[in-house]
Amino acid sequence: MIRFSALLLAVTLSAGAATGALADTPGPDWMPADQVKQKLMAAGYSSITKFEADDGHWEGEGLKNGMKMQFHADPKTGAILSEKPDK
Repeated sequence: MIRFSALLLAVTLSAGAATGALADTPGPDWMPADQVKQKLMAAGYSSITKFEADDGHWEGEGLKNGMKMQFHADPKTGAILSEKPDK
C-alpha cells in the first residue's frame, strides 16, 4: 500500500509540473505565427530559434544584428512589444 501511495504521489507531481511548463494557446483573433515571424524578420531578425504563445502575447528568441535576443510581440498586430539581449 505504501508503494502504491508513493507511486501515485510521484505521478501526480510529475503531471502537475508538465502542465505548468506548457505554452498558452493563441486566441482566435491572434495574428498567425507565420505572419508574426515575417514581421520579426522584416524588423531585423535573421532567424527565430524559439517562438510560442505565452501570457497573452507571442514570445521567443532569435538573432538580430548578430546578437541572440529575447522578444515579446503583440498577439494581434505582431508588433514588437519588447526585446532584450538573451544572456
